[in-house]
Amino acid sequence: MKYLSEHNFNFPFLNRRKFIKNTVTTAGAVLAAPLIGKASSGPVKQGDNYTVRQIMDSFISGVPGGPLSDTVDTLKAGRPDTIVKGIVTSMFPTIAVIRKTIDLGANFIIVHEPTFYSHTDNVLWLNGDPVYNYKEDLLNQHEIAIWRNHDYIHRVVPDGVTSAVLAQLDWKKYSDPTVINLITLAPVTLKDLIGYTKQKLNIEMVRYIGNPEQSCSRVLFIPGAAGGQTQVGAIRKLKPDVLICGEISEWETAEYVRDAVAMGENISLIVLGHIASEEAGSQYMLNWLAKNFPSIKATHLNCGNSLSFL
Repeated sequence: MKYLSEHNFNFPFLNRRKFIKNTVTTAGAVLAAPLIGKASSGPVKQGDNYTVRQIMDSFISGVPGGPLSDTVDTLKAGRPDTIVKGIVTSMFPTIAVIRKTIDLGANFIIVHEPTFYSHTDNVLWLNGDPVYNYKEDLLNQHEIAIWRNHDYIHRVVPDGVTSAVLAQLDWKKYSDPTVINLITLAPVTLKDLIGYTKQKLNIEMVRYIGNPEQSCSRVLFIPGAAGGQTQVGAIRKLKPDVLICGEISEWETAEYVRDAVAMGENISLIVLGHIASEEAGSQYMLNWLAKNFPSIKATHLNCGNSLSFL
């Protein structure tokens, strides 16, 4: 069983995020060395309380191959020994999400994406920046811990993010048993498929390439930002009628699909937006917390789309 995601592509192509991670200097970054040592077998209580570290350990203990020595899934703010008063899950720890966390009386935010505007959360380049300073001061003032759960949740079997989004789309029953992201639907026009995904994922607008009347049955869904070589490689290997993805570099996948359409290939592209394509993963995290730490109040906050449409 395979999942194609930002983390596990199962294709011999360059992972754009790994390229960035391996080539950007991270010295002095907020990103710390992994805090997890030997993973615990489950929640370890301190009286009636849990620490940030214990919650992190508990999740990682259920992930095949964890803990990882090389990962972005570290604390971005706060301390591992902090007693957790309440938890918020979200895609991004925006200032709005942080303020709402404070209003809720919570002090631990679990997110899927970076806090400080780069995959590695390197903050050297933000020295003296007023936006960075404000956000960091807000977190410090209210003693809020932020843990990024990106690599680990994608390593859950099945992939926690992808499986959650497919469930939201009601497509799990149509997925291929060997490549779960490959969906076989009854023939539907591209226009109607777009309408369905917008309705199911609560998206205002999407971008697309293709003939709105094209018949689509074989759907490849790759959430997040997999990168052009991975997306194009998946198109070449799996021959879908349509690729539905989170985000693209416009000079990569979009241009490939545009040329493929021009030469007569039966292919189209739907770009949902990164947040919309993975938002369900934060709900997955909320459900995991409810099951494993029911005594802690946990709330999912949708950070919303960073972009607006006219």
